[in-house]
Parts: sequence; structure tokens; C-alpha cells
Amino acid sequence: MSWEQTLDEAVAAARQLASPGSRKLLGIAGAPGGGKSTIARAVVDRLAPLACYVPMDGFHLSNAELDRLGRRDRKGAPDTFDAAGYVALLRRLRAGGADTVYAPAYYRGLEEAIAAAVAVPPDVPLVVTEGNYLLLDEGAWAGVRPLLDAVWYVEIDEATRLEQLLRRHITYGKTPDQARAWVHGSDQRNAELVARTRHRADLVVHAAPAQHPGRPPDGAQGAMADDGSSTPPPGAHDAHDAPTAPPANGGNPRKELSGD
Repeated sequence: MSWEQTLDEAVAAARQLASPGSRKLLGIAGAPGGGKSTIARAVVDRLAPLACYVPMDGFHLSNAELDRLGRRDRKGAPDTFDAAGYVALLRRLRAGGADTVYAPAYYRGLEEAIAAAVAVPPDVPLVVTEGNYLLLDEGAWAGVRPLLDAVWYVEIDEATRLEQLLRRHITYGKTPDQARAWVHGSDQRNAELVARTRHRADLVVHAAPAQHPGRPPDGAQGAMADDGSSTPPPGAHDAHDAPTAPPANGGNPRKELSGD
């Protein structure tokens, strides 16, 4: 199956979630560098203007707070996020209402989150959120999965995932040696933790390396996605469509989509 066919099936599954007047939340999980944000943005773009993209990464703790806690050297681990804050946002998004909800976004050029960077208008029926720990059942993270109507797990081959992570770290200032140490240290520990949550997903999406969407042109603006590409600036996905996610099947993936 080609990448376009895989994406077509993913979009069709997401479209089933959208129903006017009843907001649904679709989660997209996976390991660092696995292509979560690429899939999320592609789905939102295809469903525009009926879906919005809200990344979990907006809940990174600030560098100052990580320094205070002594966790800066493993930024990206579960306890380096405001998980409870993320859960609170999901509850608010799920509840709907007459007001626009504003969510934070993370900017890799700054290595910090920016508050109120993403607007979710009240009439948008589908919110697509992505991040490493959507399926984690520890601590405050355990509150995420029950708030999502469906969760997909995205994976690509390991060599491609590692190469994308390495490229990302070098792009944002690490030396090649520092980047390799981070990829095979902190990032790998996080990836192994995330992989153990795969069985809780409703759908597994495979993206083949050759068909994985490429990087945007040099100079593209915005936050860096988890695959090393650049997300649009705040507001680019303010409004976007969707209906009822396929139900979880006893905690096991109900289906797999492959771009192989």
C-alpha cells in the first residue's frame, strides 16, 4: 500500500469521528521521531476546516522549571511535562461550549512552550492531538486515554526514526556527538516506554520510509514536528471535520494501516 493510500484510509477513519454538534477527540501516539505530527497535520489538512491540531508538546515544563527540578538532562521524559494540565485541556476541549479554547504549542527554535498559540473554535467537531504519552497509564497520564474517542499508534522503521531524531537535534544546535548521545540515551528510553503502550491503541498506522512525507523547504517557519519537519505557525490549523472513532477492541489494535 502506498503512502497516499495509507493516508486516505487514515483520513477516512478520522472522518467517521466528526459529527456536527458533538466534538470528538482523536489521539495519535508513537515514539519520538515516529511521524506522529506528520500524520496528525496531514489528517487535519485533509479534513479542513472541520478539524484542529493540538499537540501534547505544548505542555513541556519550562527550562527554568526543569533546572529547578533537576530534570533538564532528560527533557522529554514523562515527568518533564505538565500532564495534569494537558488532561485539563482535553476535558475542556471535550466539553465544548461557546468559547474558543486556546492551547499552548512548543517551539523548538526557542526550546520553550508558548501559551495560547493554538485556537480551537467552538464549532470545530474534531480535535486531533498527538504526543508520546497518550496511551501511558501511569500518574496523571492515565487520565488522557479515557478522554479520547480513538487513539492511533504511528510507527516507521527504526533506522528512519533514529535518523530523523538525529537530524532534529543537530538542526537545533547539538553537535553530532551530543545528538547521538541524546538519541541513544534519553530519547531511546522514552521510545521503549512508549512502545510498551502500543497494544492500547485502536489503530496502528505504518509509514514506510520512502513514502514518509519529506521535510518542508529550508526556511519554513514554525515549530518542529516529531519527525524533524516544521509545523505551521500558530493559527495555521485554527479550523478543520470529523465523527465516532472505531471503538477500542479490548485494548488491542483493531486494524493496521501500512504504507509498506
